[in-house]
Amino acid sequence: MSFPALWLSRNEEEKEQHLELLERDVSDLMEGDTIVKVAYSTLNYKDALALTGKAPVVRKWPMIPGIDFAGVVESCESDALKPGDEVVLNGWGCGEVHFGGYAGKARTPAKWLVKLPKNIDAKTAMEIGTAGYTAMLCVLALEEQGVRAGDGEVLVTGASGGVGGVSIALLSKLGYKIVASTGRMEESDYLKSLGADEVLDRNTLSEKGKPLAKERWAGVIDSVGSHTLANALAQTRYGGAVAACGLAQGMDLPASVAPFILRGVRLIGVDSVMASPELRAKAWSRLAKDLDMKKLASMTQTATLKDLESLAKNLLAGKVRGRVLVEVGA
Repeated sequence: MSFPALWLSRNEEEKEQHLELLERDVSDLMEGDTIVKVAYSTLNYKDALALTGKAPVVRKWPMIPGIDFAGVVESCESDALKPGDEVVLNGWGCGEVHFGGYAGKARTPAKWLVKLPKNIDAKTAMEIGTAGYTAMLCVLALEEQGVRAGDGEVLVTGASGGVGGVSIALLSKLGYKIVASTGRMEESDYLKSLGADEVLDRNTLSEKGKPLAKERWAGVIDSVGSHTLANALAQTRYGGAVAACGLAQGMDLPASVAPFILRGVRLIGVDSVMASPELRAKAWSRLAKDLDMKKLASMTQTATLKDLESLAKNLLAGKVRGRVLVEVGA
């Protein structure tokens, strides 16, 4: 039986992308030992880059985009999963070199899939999405570096985005004092409803700053990069830690070694794409425990596959708040 799929192709001579919604069959899918009936996916920053062609995210053509999905196992050739299991996938090159979540079905290796905790269904999993899963990885990184709730303020940059919103909700429930940085100060009430204690205009961090500034942050979760990350490092307290997971402002890091060698600041890179199955399972288990699911509704808007081309442009323009849940085969 056929299913809808968002099909991204490219004219190799002119390097122009073409996006269309087509019907596809299981025989069209890539290799893997497990077939999943996809219920939901999401629109992430990387997805938006792929859909618009603003960055060379896609490395194999043609491609079904979508770096994540959640759904129900239809068949599995290994003993890892069984039909009826609800699973989630984040990363592993899906939407880049392997067909992703913007289709009614997906075929992947079983090891790429995480069986969902009992209190998280497929819809909730994608309301959380890769952004929320990445936020949990960042919180785990800060915890592993010894940053505790009573140590002082934690800065969350890119706060109005998906990673930022879930980071705030998680840190709030865990008892941290949170300062949210955003370019949309009109979202202050929203960010405070998620748990932020204070909201900063991102302009205070986004310009070139000093190698060392007044110590303030016990920890930082940064999804922005560039000058914002450099300034966050310069303001981190002695022995503090910064978890970096994004590049919304840029891939550059115009910083100095001063925070590292004079204050013992630790910069921790957080990668959600190739994280180990064990770390993924830990992150989803903690999300089930430490995320206030009631806050997801205020972070989330719902879309269909037909909406994604225009939404991708809005997301890159900073016009999308929080999370975008994509109904695929719900």
